[in-house]
Amino acid sequence: MSTPRLEQDVTEKFKTAFRHHPAGVALVSATAPDGPVGLTLSSVASVAADPAVLVFSVTRATGSAGGILSAPSMLVHFLVAGQEPIADAFARSGEPRFTPEQGWEILPTGEPFLPSARVAIRGTIRETHPVGPSSLVLLDVKDVLEGTPGAPLLYHDRHYDSLASWA
Repeated sequence: MSTPRLEQDVTEKFKTAFRHHPAGVALVSATAPDGPVGLTLSSVASVAADPAVLVFSVTRATGSAGGILSAPSMLVHFLVAGQEPIADAFARSGEPRFTPEQGWEILPTGEPFLPSARVAIRGTIRETHPVGPSSLVLLDVKDVLEGTPGAPLLYHDRHYDSLASWA
């Protein structure tokens, strides 16, 4: 049986462990009933190649995350170095999103597309699983859209970085 203090220690150690584990920066975008929605993610991972499925998590089922969860389809963009301002805008509430300056387009299928991202993966939700206050989302991949080449944007210890060796 665990105690509240032990759980708090594990929680803080867990957060610190992942703070020091670099992750690629992605942005998920969709069109919800109330309009375009988007979120910055660092929790994207490949699940399988055949069938092509990826996974990500969202922290809650309200706001932008709720819009993502209710959308019929979405795009997961892999961001590149130089897109830190866009990542920040979609990581913080109240920041300008989907502006002309950010370079968004709307695909014929209805999703907001950021062609300056390295790649965008289009998919539909296969299933979701609640985990505490978060939801784990499995996404069936329907298409992969090539974007603009660039060094992958990384997030490490609350700062952005990129792969210096990217060619």
